[in-house]
Amino acid sequence: MNQRKTNHNTRISGGIKHIFRSLQYRNFRLFFGGQSISLVGTWIQRIAMPWLVYDLTNSVVLLGIVGFAGQIPTFILASYAGVIVDRRNRYRILIATQILAMIQALTLAALVYSGSIQVWQIIFLSVVLGFINAFDMPSRQSFMVEMVEKKEDLGNAIALNSTMVNGARLLGPSIAGVMISLTGEATCFLINGLSYLVVIASLLNMKIIPKERKPKSSKIISELKEGFQYTFGFIPVRFIILLLALVSLMGMPFSVLMPVYAKEILHGSSHTFGFLMGASGLGALSGALYLASRRNAAGLEKIIPVSAMVFGTGLILLSVTRAFWLASLVMILTGTGMMMVMASSNTVIQTVIDDSKRGRVMSFYAMAFMGTAPFGSLIAGTLAKVIGTPMTLAMGGFSCIIGAGFYLRKMPEMQKQIKPVYKTLGILKEENGPKESSV
Repeated sequence: MNQRKTNHNTRISGGIKHIFRSLQYRNFRLFFGGQSISLVGTWIQRIAMPWLVYDLTNSVVLLGIVGFAGQIPTFILASYAGVIVDRRNRYRILIATQILAMIQALTLAALVYSGSIQVWQIIFLSVVLGFINAFDMPSRQSFMVEMVEKKEDLGNAIALNSTMVNGARLLGPSIAGVMISLTGEATCFLINGLSYLVVIASLLNMKIIPKERKPKSSKIISELKEGFQYTFGFIPVRFIILLLALVSLMGMPFSVLMPVYAKEILHGSSHTFGFLMGASGLGALSGALYLASRRNAAGLEKIIPVSAMVFGTGLILLSVTRAFWLASLVMILTGTGMMMVMASSNTVIQTVIDDSKRGRVMSFYAMAFMGTAPFGSLIAGTLAKVIGTPMTLAMGGFSCIIGAGFYLRKMPEMQKQIKPVYKTLGILKEENGPKESSV
């Protein structure tokens, strides 16, 4: 009996170690700790920003415009930023983006505290943050492979990164909902600004072995063309990015409509808004932990379309829900599907691509994930005014399901090209063995 209990405890302990195995690497451990704190601040600001805009203007269209302003720079600059990331030191770029993002948050806090905040200032500062994110996202994603020494642990690191993001997404909105009602939006922005100090300190404490980068004699435009041809010439990456772009365009902007949904549909307050976004974060955190428990990337290409369908179904259900408790449950489902689309796509792409083109490929990932979202924000804001928030949510959900169906038709062709890469990396070495556990 005692032996059985000991074996059971050993399996649990081993399972936990397996989920968190990427933390064995010192640099990733520092990154994980610093970002865990900073991202709570980021989510507090993300919740406070649309609430402030809607409170100032009572305009759903302006919500869409602010969302557009904050994300359009990523669409415009991401491909250029990808070339810079492949040419320059990713570590230094990442430090610079964190410092600039801190300045943006503190400026926003100062304007709100002074009582002089206006919508044009919010739009301008959103554009500034968008420019910063255009360089931050490809450098952050590309730097991941430098923090994790063994490539077989890369998928785990990406999943743990998603766990961290969504843990913050769970805490941040709940904290923001309380803080907005007690202290106002300015304090939310201040906390976010100060939280960057932690991640900057963690980055400065890393021990980075400089990677020798050969001077590039080719022009930036040639490297842009090479990156585009590589990204969209490789069928698995092409269709993953196209599905992600569709989901980001039609599905992701649901968060822009959440202040309206909380206030007008559920007749709630900032608390309602915060708890709804927190519920979405809970679902996303659950999905991230599941992905972290997987041994490698094998089989994730099948999870991507299923997750897109789950996300789309969640949006459709949300469009017909009028009770807060039920909406919270649906948001958990929606958050799970949304996160698993993003993290699974990221893991598969990062696993199969050539490291010399990583920055450029991840810049196209950034364009698909964040770059299409501004257009989605405008579409969602405009549609919500014309046909209403519920119908807009439903349209986004159906679009995600249709996109997933098209992806499924292309999956056999994708798997033909993915499997040889996985075999080369040793990911499918037990494919025909009795203990296959990767899928």
